[in-house]
Amino acid sequence: MTDAGAPPNPESAGRASTPYRVLARKYRPSSFDDLIGQEAVVRTVSNAFETGRIPQAWILTGVRGVGKTTTARILARALNYEMPDGSVKGPTVQMPTLGVHCQAIMESRHMDVLEMDAASHTGVDDVRQINDSVRYAPASARYKVYIIDEVHMLSTAAFNAFLKTLEEPPEHAKFVFATTEIRKVPVTVLSRCQRFDLRRVEADVLMKHLANIAAKENVEIEPEALGIIARAAEGSVRDSLSLLDQAIAHAAGTVKADAVRQMLGLADRTRVIDLFDSLARGDIASAFREFRDQYDVGADPIVVLSDLAEFVNFVTRVKIVPATADNVAYGETERVRARDFASKISMRVLSRMWQMLLKGITEVQAATRPAAAAEMVLVRIAYVADLPTPDEAIKMLEQNGGGSPVVSGGSAARNAPAGPVASAAPVRMPNSSPSSFGGGGARPQMATPAPDPQAATPVLRVTSFTQLVALAGQKRDLLTKGALEGDMRLVRFEEGRLEVALEPNASKTMISDLARKFELWTGRRWTVIVSNEPGQPTLRSVSQAAKQEHARTAEADPRVREVLSRFPGAKVVEVRRLAPEAPESDINADYGSDDPPDGSDGDDL
Repeated sequence: MTDAGAPPNPESAGRASTPYRVLARKYRPSSFDDLIGQEAVVRTVSNAFETGRIPQAWILTGVRGVGKTTTARILARALNYEMPDGSVKGPTVQMPTLGVHCQAIMESRHMDVLEMDAASHTGVDDVRQINDSVRYAPASARYKVYIIDEVHMLSTAAFNAFLKTLEEPPEHAKFVFATTEIRKVPVTVLSRCQRFDLRRVEADVLMKHLANIAAKENVEIEPEALGIIARAAEGSVRDSLSLLDQAIAHAAGTVKADAVRQMLGLADRTRVIDLFDSLARGDIASAFREFRDQYDVGADPIVVLSDLAEFVNFVTRVKIVPATADNVAYGETERVRARDFASKISMRVLSRMWQMLLKGITEVQAATRPAAAAEMVLVRIAYVADLPTPDEAIKMLEQNGGGSPVVSGGSAARNAPAGPVASAAPVRMPNSSPSSFGGGGARPQMATPAPDPQAATPVLRVTSFTQLVALAGQKRDLLTKGALEGDMRLVRFEEGRLEVALEPNASKTMISDLARKFELWTGRRWTVIVSNEPGQPTLRSVSQAAKQEHARTAEADPRVREVLSRFPGAKVVEVRRLAPEAPESDINADYGSDDPPDGSDGDDL
């Protein structure tokens, strides 16, 4: 209860009498210096004003919220900038203080700056009113400026009525058009305007802008929360400010990342990365468990798959351009783990995951049971993402003498009958490196002994390190295979005992799991030791060295040198062996010589 005789609180009374202005309006730019992310537009307009090359019409295009209408008002202000002492004689982009007309122009109440919303004034009569009024000189400003928002909404007749005025307007009239649908504007109108494409604002630029506004509003906000808002805005400044406004109200205090995720209905990024990890390892049980945990706490299946697709895209971009991982709009965990995944997962796996997620999201949107549909999408990703391409399947068929291809970790292996292998003959296991991490190893010969009726599980003999790497590929444990190929240098190998040296960037936690995985795969106990000896080069470095040697050999060929000399800047990118080789007679005929070419001619550049 309050004392009826107490005087009113001036602060609360002031808040009650002053209506709240949303951040998107409160911090709307009023000069070119305030515009963010549109440096190209500012530079062009500045040069035009300085040289006096001012066109009669501009058309501004871009997605929602990037500042089209705001830029139009700033242009109108710059065209009519005037100081009370008359010190400014013409249009200028330098507007350090408010001029005579500035306040009225920015508040859309100046009589010489007319704004029209084409969405509600689409007819030819509205344009005729402009054509009639444009002939009269401005009442107080330097120019009459007509700002037409969403100009693509005008009818065909209205556009036709505009053409003559737009091509030859009076010297005191300027037009500024804004649209989100530039393709709907007739080319006859576009040809009479200077076009400016306002670009989406980068997420890191938006983060800095939002941080400055939060500081002015005395609001504490976590950097990760700023990144989430910036990414959700998709380059729109207005959307980002609206989301920040909502987040401040939602948090009622310090704005935390978890609160913003909850507000936007987003899944926890760390959990999305864990789901990606499970899928990359082919561990569908862990993927199911992680998805269900997210679903039980309220995550939308479509949002989970969309976030998963976004992370796949991020890892792919990091793999192509490693500097992408330096973008502060992403959290530290995302950037670190994306670098790790990008170094180990092949482009083919990432591409297939992306394709299946895009198709799966559409299926889940149309499904009557979205959660079940999303689970089936995860099954397809885990089981199909590393299946061989058609050309690889053909090679497998050829290697198996025309029989069915042996697909590592695929449906053929899963559908095989359970139980010990009945044959003791060596079994050729095709290398799954094209769908795995890093380079490829040799295709090993793996022998399995005759089944022992007394044994509970069959024992698989592995007699070399390369066979062990290939076995990890067959088990579809892509992280383990990538670590064996790229992070470990072989010191000693005995059946049941592996001694390796680690690369400086190798994960120390991987070693503790290797012995358990090897025992599970082979049916016998394993000992894995980390040695201080230098060891042999990694399989990945050996593979890369071999590729470089092939390229050097190819470049030494006289015909290749001839090709490279005819195309300056060309270089040998890849060397592949052609199979099957053509008969000797055909080769001689092709080269017009009685002497067969040397063995190096089998390389395809």
